[in-house]
Amino acid sequence: MSEVLRELINLLKLEPIEDRIFRGQSQELGWGRVFGGQVLGQALSAARQTVDPERHVHSFHSYFLREGDSSKPIVYTVDCIRDGKSFNTRRVVAVQNGCPIFNLSASFQVNENGFEHQDPMPTAIPAVEALSEKALIARHSDLIPKPLQKRLLKDTPIEIRFADPTDPLKDNSRPPNHQVWIRANGKLPDDPGMHKYLLAYASDFQFLTCSLYPHGAANFQTPMQIASLDHAMWFHRPFRMDDWLLHCVESTTASGARALVRGQVFSQSGELVASTMQEGLIRLQRPTTKGERQS
Repeated sequence: MSEVLRELINLLKLEPIEDRIFRGQSQELGWGRVFGGQVLGQALSAARQTVDPERHVHSFHSYFLREGDSSKPIVYTVDCIRDGKSFNTRRVVAVQNGCPIFNLSASFQVNENGFEHQDPMPTAIPAVEALSEKALIARHSDLIPKPLQKRLLKDTPIEIRFADPTDPLKDNSRPPNHQVWIRANGKLPDDPGMHKYLLAYASDFQFLTCSLYPHGAANFQTPMQIASLDHAMWFHRPFRMDDWLLHCVESTTASGARALVRGQVFSQSGELVASTMQEGLIRLQRPTTKGERQS
């Protein structure tokens, strides 16, 4: 297991500080702010610790309210909304500096058998072994600013490989969809909850960016303000995050400086293990003139 993944796993476990109140620290990924996927994973972990171990999260819906500061702890408070015979509902609020920065509602269920069907996995996807996330960056290293290049090449808890990469240095227009292979950067313990926290964490990587493709804005030169507004996820079948998973993402619409994206997560054997959805801010930043301040 890589050191950066070990650190993330420890951060996802959280520190209990009172009944249904937990404290989490942040991992600095070079952005100066808290990564949204980390808050998702920690909030799920907080909710999970208030539910019977035999029950497992099957869905969550969440909103990002404020930008988090990665240098300060985050406090998670859990409300036990409902405890039923088959389902439990939890609400989690993440607080930093006395203000809520994120909230999440999650539903847990006992294991049950029932009908089974699913969408098929896309065909003609390149084998993950033949792909490299960092090859394009290395080829164009002379064109990428050194601070950005260092951040992009930094070791991360999740390995990412694009099945259909676009050149981030060119103004290419293409349909608003892509396929991304994701995997934890090391072997994980046999804890189904931890695998779900990590998939929630990883699902926020390279999610909203496909909405920029039709507009030729998915490159380093386009001045954009991009931020996740909400995030929802449904878990369908067991999986392991230390095996490669394929996140197939598409953007169905963009308007009002917002875009909607949705995704399906498949195992290498073709099982649909999770579904994802997110709305986000995609605001083109116009250059300011002398004496003018952009709001």
